[in-house]
Amino acid sequence: MKPQALLFDIGNVIVHFDFAPATERLASLSDVRADEVFERLSRFKVALETGAMNDEEFITESIALTGFRGSRADFARIWNEIFTANEPMMEFIRSMHGRVPMYLLSNTNGLHKDHLFANFDVFRLFDGGIYSHEANAMKPHEPIFQSAVDAFGLEPSQTFYIDDLADNIRTGQRLGFVSHHYDSCEHDRFDREVREWLR
Repeated sequence: MKPQALLFDIGNVIVHFDFAPATERLASLSDVRADEVFERLSRFKVALETGAMNDEEFITESIALTGFRGSRADFARIWNEIFTANEPMMEFIRSMHGRVPMYLLSNTNGLHKDHLFANFDVFRLFDGGIYSHEANAMKPHEPIFQSAVDAFGLEPSQTFYIDDLADNIRTGQRLGFVSHHYDSCEHDRFDREVREWLR
């Protein structure tokens, strides 16, 4: 069968992320230490990434919990400044553009999604995406994968799925996706594997 599509996670696949610098900057304008900032904001992760809490509610609650003294715009800016490009993967995506359909499947939130699309032009090369805060479901649970299958007409056995988390890969494998557990330190292995699959 002809390979049909590539399905990408975002965090630690297309971009690296690190919350530590952001929590340090938030703490410098807050009433609590950086470790406390991270712990308090982590309480909102599932609600934010499943759409149970919207971006404005998250900012309001986060400011209240940390005593953040900057503006709402300051908070959003710092919250979003956690990403750096995984350049080898971005080059790979550019090389695949127009050759095979490419889609995104990510646990994320509206603030981060909007920031990524505004600041990394590689995201405009994708043919579509399913995002947990819009789908009201998160990986590694099956419903979000099914949302991608339904939205894009994917046949899992003809779809190469890339993710950095083992639990997500296990779900992908169980559903029949050709699944690659991605490690940016072994990008060359990924590149060889997917190009061989495409041939």
